Amino acid sequence: IARAARDGTSVRTVILTNIKEHFPPLLRLLFTLTRERREGHRATVDAAAGEHQFRELLRFGGALRPVDVRPEDTAVLQYTGGTTGVPKGAVLSHRALVANVLQTRAWNPTLVEGRERGVAVMPLFHVYGLTVLMGLSVATGSAMVLIPRFDLEHVLRAIQAHRPRSFAGAPRIYVAAASAPDLGRYDLRSVEVFASGSAPLPIEVQTRFEQQAGGGRVLDGYGLTEAAPVTHTTPRRGQRKLGSIGVPIPDVDAKIVDLLEGTRDLPIGETGELVVRGPNLMDGYYGRPDETALALRDGWLYTGDIARMDEDGYFYIVDRKKELIIVSGYNVYPREVEEALYAHPAVLEAAAIGVPHPERGEVVKAFVVLRPGFSATPDELRARCASSLARFKIPAEIEFRSDLPKSIVGKVLRRALADEERASRVARETAGRQR
Repeated sequence: IARAARDGTSVRTVILTNIKEHFPPLLRLLFTLTRERREGHRATVDAAAGEHQFRELLRFGGALRPVDVRPEDTAVLQYTGGTTGVPKGAVLSHRALVANVLQTRAWNPTLVEGRERGVAVMPLFHVYGLTVLMGLSVATGSAMVLIPRFDLEHVLRAIQAHRPRSFAGAPRIYVAAASAPDLGRYDLRSVEVFASGSAPLPIEVQTRFEQQAGGGRVLDGYGLTEAAPVTHTTPRRGQRKLGSIGVPIPDVDAKIVDLLEGTRDLPIGETGELVVRGPNLMDGYYGRPDETALALRDGWLYTGDIARMDEDGYFYIVDRKKELIIVSGYNVYPREVEEALYAHPAVLEAAAIGVPHPERGEVVKAFVVLRPGFSATPDELRARCASSLARFKIPAEIEFRSDLPKSIVGKVLRRALADEERASRVARETAGRQR
């Protein structure tokens, strides 16, 4: 990741570290002989390319000069996930990061400073982990139990042992837990709130997890790298609406604008692009002035997400603007197709994309991963979809897979599926012309 970021910026030096550098000598040796060899923790270093190990730099340490840091100074270049295109470096200032931590803190007034414990499975280099886990823990003096790599049993054991009052995770965690046959043997009752973010959480998964966990409520939220990241979340107490990302957090304004120009505010209930503003927004994309101008307009961040707002001020994400499927001139949102597929008890994961069709322009293709020990046919899945979807939204093609391509935090990459599908169709057409 660091090398990729260096190639697109003016960064010339990359410093790498390894957890074993902080171990005592005996434990460091054991780690090298066991986990490092098995899991491949070690990274090779190319000194000629400006790469250095952290422990080497410590030998040249000396007195540090005070650095004058202002709130508006850049704190991090936080790269977007690149789920719909090339990753971009969001320029986040110290003010933006601190603001989002304080906003998140204000949304959780029951936190007791110096007394809370958290189980952190989200990576801290991801903006969700950076703010919601690390930033909030530092701000409240909370203990943080680090899980270096997602393993469901490890996570459930940690929750049972450390008994946190809240837990923040990505949908992939709840998908795995809701499908685990032995979830009930873990005591998760200490958790009052299970927060979900970084990707949409299917309603079926949310409901199933709550029924089996026997503890707190699952609250969906919303954020994006460009907002450091949190902008919306469901209230801890009071009304919760399934399928909603909740309401804007303190000091965040949000509205829905038209999809064409983005200049006209839409009334309650209409679908358009979600735009937000607040003290937590990025300053722009590093080295990309044109894309910055498209994303930031008159103080508003254009998220690229299609959404609507109801009469109570709750927002609902419909889908990504770039991933809209158009069948015979009608809009189909991939998420609504995926929600219909998740309603089938055999479905573990699902993703929908648009594929070319000579008459309709596009049709829906679904990729499905089945739960272990379950079976289903394409016709059975289409029949389930037919109970909640219009005919043109039902997948014309269904492909079963053992897994789906995902980002580093478990977000399903529809773009990667679309790229694979495009390459496969080109190969078939080329082979057909050569025959």
